[in-house]
Amino acid sequence: MNNKDFQKFIGQLAETNATLEYFVDFEKVRKNVAKIALKLNQLNYLIGQEDVKRAVEELFEENPKVFEVLDILIAVRKSKKAKTYNEQGETVLLDSYFKSPEQIFEYICGTGLLEVFQNKDVHNLVDYVFGVEVGLDVNARKNRGGDNMAIAVAKVFDAADIQYRKEVSSTVFSEMVSLGEDVKRFDFVVKGARKTYLIETNFYNSGGSKLNEVARAYSDIAPKVNQYPQYEFVWITDGQGWHSAKNKLAEAYHLIPHVYNLTTLSDFVAMLKAEGV
Repeated sequence: MNNKDFQKFIGQLAETNATLEYFVDFEKVRKNVAKIALKLNQLNYLIGQEDVKRAVEELFEENPKVFEVLDILIAVRKSKKAKTYNEQGETVLLDSYFKSPEQIFEYICGTGLLEVFQNKDVHNLVDYVFGVEVGLDVNARKNRGGDNMAIAVAKVFDAADIQYRKEVSSTVFSEMVSLGEDVKRFDFVVKGARKTYLIETNFYNSGGSKLNEVARAYSDIAPKVNQYPQYEFVWITDGQGWHSAKNKLAEAYHLIPHVYNLTTLSDFVAMLKAEGV
């Protein structure tokens, strides 16, 4: 492949592969809210109270566990083990405030939730947290970009009636000892009449050091796979993020015989059909 081919390839990189379902995973949002809905409904007791401190004490006496979900009210997940700098100059876990009515009230005041409750800025904490979860789900979009690429490729294969297997471990191919301990899970495997194609897919909206690592890793894996005449490594990638790692992508493009983007994927499909897949 010559330099002209690569310039054409990089000029074809898509701005996005985002379908409408890419933006928010509402099923995940609903599940996350449902897990804590009972506690949120009990915390609704604090909304509109003039004496929030006393209301906290009453609610704590009734059920201290309801305050375990206070972190999500400021868009922090419990799994993140968030820390804060307290008034005593100590670094403490955020959820350490949820142990007593006094600490809980300090948390509510310090975070600004006191005014939210007293002013009735929100009327139902279940609905409020639904919105918070939608916002937090934005952070998962980067991962969904990769998933979207696999979905897009699968749709092309399905339309062309290409039979494939998804997420196949390299350990399935016992003769491929050259991979050593580098166990790989290939996104797709397509078995042709002459070769079995081991396919990786990804999409990068933005740049970063990871792209150089990806290009380097595939440049290393491809010759290890391709040394076996019955196997061929195929890389299907796209996205404007590659402009920040153009040199590494160029190296990989020239080293790996089968590199495609969403525009040129039809060439790979045509080759498979010619082979009788």
